Amino acid sequence: MRERILGIVRKEFRQALREPRMRVVLIVPPLLQTILFGYAVNLDVERVKLGWMDLDGGPASRELYHAFEASHEFEVVARADSERGAQGMLDRGEAQAVVRVAPGFSADVAAHRQGQVQLLLDGSNSNTAAIVMSHATGVVAGFNRRLLERQQRERLVDRTREGPVLVRIPGVEAERRVWFNPELRSRNYFVPGVIVNVLTLVTLMLTALSIVREKEMGTMEQLMVTPVRPLELMLGKTIPFALAGMFDLLLLTGAALAVFRIPLEGSFLLLLGAGALFILSTLGVGLFLSTISHTQQQAMMASFFFFQPAFTLSGFAFPIRNMPEPVQWLTYLNPLRYFMEIVRGVFLKGSGVGELWPQLAALAGMGLVIVLLSAQRFHKRLE
Repeated sequence: MRERILGIVRKEFRQALREPRMRVVLIVPPLLQTILFGYAVNLDVERVKLGWMDLDGGPASRELYHAFEASHEFEVVARADSERGAQGMLDRGEAQAVVRVAPGFSADVAAHRQGQVQLLLDGSNSNTAAIVMSHATGVVAGFNRRLLERQQRERLVDRTREGPVLVRIPGVEAERRVWFNPELRSRNYFVPGVIVNVLTLVTLMLTALSIVREKEMGTMEQLMVTPVRPLELMLGKTIPFALAGMFDLLLLTGAALAVFRIPLEGSFLLLLGAGALFILSTLGVGLFLSTISHTQQQAMMASFFFFQPAFTLSGFAFPIRNMPEPVQWLTYLNPLRYFMEIVRGVFLKGSGVGELWPQLAALAGMGLVIVLLSAQRFHKRLE
């Protein structure tokens, strides 16, 4: 039995590596997709293009302008003199936000009244708009704090003024400390997810296309008249692509560490072990798709029909907790969900088996069930 399985494995490797296009497919597309996604999928908002509309022109409005200009998050790129001009900047995409300082702003500040400042945002990208709003709120809060401190110092010097004199402004200062991703780089979050998605696509399609190719070429019947049994044929056809998947996992992990400097806080061996369990699931799905496809085009389309919903429900870009409850229950049937949590936990949090054993158990159980069901259907089709 072992000799027959090894014979099919050697045949698959020779067939795959003999063809130059297949050698390229195993290395170039996964690596290229990881690099492109790693650079393209970036939700960090840096140097926001800011428009400025000052209808006051007083000292307080100029001070607020310098506060925005001095911040690292904003870059004042244009000025507007009217409402139409501010709207035009947002419509043409010249600015992502416009600060509108109302008339009488400096007079209100000097009289210790509340000044009016309006922030106009381009909300076509809700995530970017929320981040810009948070940055702008922080700049205005700093301006208010400095203004209040200056007013209290003036009262302390001029004791003839009415009102209380405060030597120190009371308040609560919150200290922020971010765990696992201190710099809040979105690339650290997305690149491990890209590894999961690329690995899924490669192993899924290679397995489905390989078996269907045997049907198209008419060599499946030749294999069946040999002493090779259906189980041995299935193992011989899938083992090479399991090894190819592990090779791609090593390749993509190396790219994440070398190109994007993603921290690997956890165990590399745990990552490899979880990858082997995950590949078991994708090979089982690819084997199942090969039994319902008659041509390579059908196998490719079936692979994409499986991959797109699985990718969307994996938690790669959209948090699962934000999905409707019925959809959240559906994600428990998705092996990508568990491997996504494992990879991000190992890379960013340094999680071990003690924290990830539920995901590992779910991945192992799901992979075993998928492979057994697919093997049974594969066996019946061959018979």
